[in-house]
Amino acid sequence: MVVFSYVGKKLEQLCSGSRFLISSSFRFIWFLIICFYRYVVSRMNPFSIEVFYFLFVSCLGFLVLNATDPRTTTFTPRKLDLFFTSVSATTVSSMSVVEMEVFSNSQLIVMTILMFIGGEVFTSMVGLLVRTSSRKKGGRVNDSMSDLGIPPNFHDHLELGTIANPEFESSKSDIFDLGYDSDHVTNMEDLKYKSLKFLGLLVLGYLLLVQTLGFFSIYVYLNVIKSAKDVLKQKGLNTFTFSLFTIVSTFASCGFIPTNENMVVFSKNSGLLLLLIPQVLLGNNLYPSVLRFCVWSIGKFRKKEETSYLLNNAHEIKFHHFLSHIHSSFLVGTVFVFLSVQFVLFCSVEWSSDSLAGMNNYQKFIGALFQTINTRHTGETIVDLSTIAAASLVLIVVMMYLPPYTSFLPLSAKQGGRRNSDQRKKKSKRILLENIIFSQLSYLIIFIILICLTEQGSIQDDPLNFNVLNIVVEVISAYGNVGFSTGYSCARQLKPDGSCENKSYGFAGKWSDSGKLILILVMFFGRLKKYNMNGGKAWKLL
Repeated sequence: MVVFSYVGKKLEQLCSGSRFLISSSFRFIWFLIICFYRYVVSRMNPFSIEVFYFLFVSCLGFLVLNATDPRTTTFTPRKLDLFFTSVSATTVSSMSVVEMEVFSNSQLIVMTILMFIGGEVFTSMVGLLVRTSSRKKGGRVNDSMSDLGIPPNFHDHLELGTIANPEFESSKSDIFDLGYDSDHVTNMEDLKYKSLKFLGLLVLGYLLLVQTLGFFSIYVYLNVIKSAKDVLKQKGLNTFTFSLFTIVSTFASCGFIPTNENMVVFSKNSGLLLLLIPQVLLGNNLYPSVLRFCVWSIGKFRKKEETSYLLNNAHEIKFHHFLSHIHSSFLVGTVFVFLSVQFVLFCSVEWSSDSLAGMNNYQKFIGALFQTINTRHTGETIVDLSTIAAASLVLIVVMMYLPPYTSFLPLSAKQGGRRNSDQRKKKSKRILLENIIFSQLSYLIIFIILICLTEQGSIQDDPLNFNVLNIVVEVISAYGNVGFSTGYSCARQLKPDGSCENKSYGFAGKWSDSGKLILILVMFFGRLKKYNMNGGKAWKLL
């Protein structure tokens, strides 16, 4: 008994020591995470954070896709093509270099996750929640440091160059001497924090509600309508996976569809197209306007302080997707004007063409509406773009180039924000950076020239497929994160190749590896284009 008692005590001491060691290890790891966030992530600008985020997710997605077996055993996608697909899904570009039916059910699920966490609504929600959590981070950081025996002013010892600024102290005291109400400032900061937190939770609810309703509606439709169900059965696609993949892709404005032909095989299923149209608009062009409407609606019943602050301080909260009342209103008007122009032109040119052959008038109307709405910026299609008229294709290129929140805004409506921006002082480094940054169009021209150089051999040998217009469509589509492509046709070859086989993927699938790598850069550039909307100001065209 004495021996067992002695062994028991030793085991208890050993377990106690192990628990202490594990506890200390976790606390130390948590401390390292806090330090990394506080001294690295918190000091990075939003652009750097998003670049790191999309690169990390794209690489992680590639590793998972590469580790998962494809659907077929006769064909295995190349590693570069898998990385291209991962980038395309993460940046919601839907540029394809591999047929979609090659991917297994597991790989489709992985792509669904990539599209979900790469969508603009999701990333905007994460940004809001991070902003609100960081405002309360200071207290938790100091508490964690104290638990580890580290003084709260530990960061002062790390920042060796930090010294007191007498001018700032005197100016601060002058502000309070002039009657500046510190309690009012504190209350306003607290209200701003609560408002941002409420907005982040609202975006989360918006994201989940819209996609959940969309998923169930698509799932029910595919199980009820025999023609749509037969398409999935013929292609061996799981109804649940197809519904989830399609609704996430559509809401995230990606445009990937698990079928090789995209939505062409469902061109006569007008009900399915009508169910997807709201997802396209709510996840892209009308997201800011609907978000503001949701805030206004909730403010009628509850959270009146937070909603009132958000509605009256759209510029102060600095959230790219929350616009002022007048801007939101003009955005809705601009979106419908653009859609009307595209719809009228598409119908007038394509109504009797081969691209809409076999459809009745109702199916043509819904199909044309679906096609024009997807031009900005989802990329799902019911027609072969290589068969449509040149006039329609040029208008599509213009619509893909325009940012999603492009709107007509009278000059009088811009004066407020313009006056505030003129009052801000710019540092010399920022001025230098603005002088050397080109406009969006300039970078696109550079990308197009580089791709023309890498594909020069194909342009000479196969000019009907590798013409400049098709390359421009591909580049602008990647930049706009749309996914439209004219594809490649063996019938257009001037020098017929007996081994040529038509594939249902994008035109970029026939490019060289160098051309694909450049297009990957274009997709990243397009996904982050909001940070360079004002580029090229130093150039004056007189």
